[in-house]
Amino acid sequence: MNLFQEYQRSVTRRYFFSQGSHALGWASLTSLMGRAPGVAGAAEATNSASLPKTNLQHFVGKAKHVIYLHMVGGPPQMDLFDYKPVMNDWYDKDLPESVRKGQRLTTMTSGQARFPIAPSMFKFQQHGECGMWLSELLPWKAKMVDDMVFIRSMNTEAINHEPAISFIQTGNQVTGRPCLGAWASYGLGSLNEDLPAFVVMVAKPTNTEQVQAISARLWQAGYLPGEHAATSFRSAGDPILYINNPPGVPTEIRRKTLDGLKQLNELNLQQLGDPETRTRIENYELAFRMQTSVPELTNIASESEATLKMYGDEVLKPGTFANTVLLSRRLVERGVRFVQVYINNWDTHGNVAGRLPSQCKDVDQPCHALIQDLKQRGLFDDTLVIWGGEFGRTIYSQGGLSKQNYGRDHHPRCFTWWMAGGGTKGGTIYGETDDFSYNVIKDPVPIRDFHATVLHLLGFDHERFSYKYQGLDNKLTGVEPCRVVKELLA
Repeated sequence: MNLFQEYQRSVTRRYFFSQGSHALGWASLTSLMGRAPGVAGAAEATNSASLPKTNLQHFVGKAKHVIYLHMVGGPPQMDLFDYKPVMNDWYDKDLPESVRKGQRLTTMTSGQARFPIAPSMFKFQQHGECGMWLSELLPWKAKMVDDMVFIRSMNTEAINHEPAISFIQTGNQVTGRPCLGAWASYGLGSLNEDLPAFVVMVAKPTNTEQVQAISARLWQAGYLPGEHAATSFRSAGDPILYINNPPGVPTEIRRKTLDGLKQLNELNLQQLGDPETRTRIENYELAFRMQTSVPELTNIASESEATLKMYGDEVLKPGTFANTVLLSRRLVERGVRFVQVYINNWDTHGNVAGRLPSQCKDVDQPCHALIQDLKQRGLFDDTLVIWGGEFGRTIYSQGGLSKQNYGRDHHPRCFTWWMAGGGTKGGTIYGETDDFSYNVIKDPVPIRDFHATVLHLLGFDHERFSYKYQGLDNKLTGVEPCRVVKELLA
């Protein structure tokens, strides 16, 4: 047996057993009755043009696109959105056990002798017709609170970064499952054949005092077909690795090379029926088409002077949050379904006074500009903008406490997110926490409810939007009860 035959036998056996106990019955049924509509056989699957491009929506969604801005580390809600003036009277007093209620702590504060209350050092003021209280660190958001939905009662089951960010992205604390963007790509596809349906970018914060590790597992396709994983755009150099032809290789030679590679991959697909081979074929073809579309996309210098000014002084610097947010608008404008931007350094265990103003300055004006830009271009009503981190922060101080500075530990029981556009009800303030911003006391929004709500805005019934894997109908929202938070919808 030669090496290819051994490889073929091994892969075929693996795929046979991975398909479950009904594989033989399905094969017999299809041979007797013909293939079901929209199901491609191995030979057909070699031609990507024959693959079904079905829209899986259960109803017409109000959002056609999503721009999800993830604040890696967990912003402190009581310093930004969750105004707690009563805490000024509690300065340096211990957090009552009746409030903590035996909550699990991280290893970073579990050994502290005390849990002294740290009131926010920042001033708050009410804004807009909705009367939302915002920190002085967010002057640009203060101008558009009536366009935004504030959820002050978000809560999660995870207390550490890795499981928490995995939960918020994939609906499960264990990595390896499809993320929200992959589900959107699977259900909706792209509106532009020259660009992917799902794009991710990682912005670099001005302050890099304490960044968290993030990796591609957060934007993978999991058990969904591989083409639904995100395409990662880099912040420096070529936006996508190897997007340009090698030196001395003209486009005609590149095309001929890809045609030969495609023929080899199609032979492999016919022999083995490996879905990852089909993914490889489609990705090579998309990459070739992006050679033309991506340079035009990333040329933000073509934007008007007024637009660039709106995003701020950092917009022309590759990798800044302002730069990536403007690219996000250009992506959805060209038909990309889901854009995710990560920005790090919100893990404020210490030096809130030094780090939080810098973080807010990085994101505040660009977020305001994004909303205004979408409005001006007629994209706001069908583009859902999401902003938030994987959990909140504690009202008590981690480490040393003074009125001029303090730190805050992880806190999963309550935190604040906001959304805008895409069918949400602007000017809504939903949920309420106690005087300590420690426990939700009204209208809690668990992660699963939030996911169900986003899927609803995209046109999916979260109970029916599933993918068969290992004999199970897997869903983003899992098997536990959850609901669409209709109070957030327009």
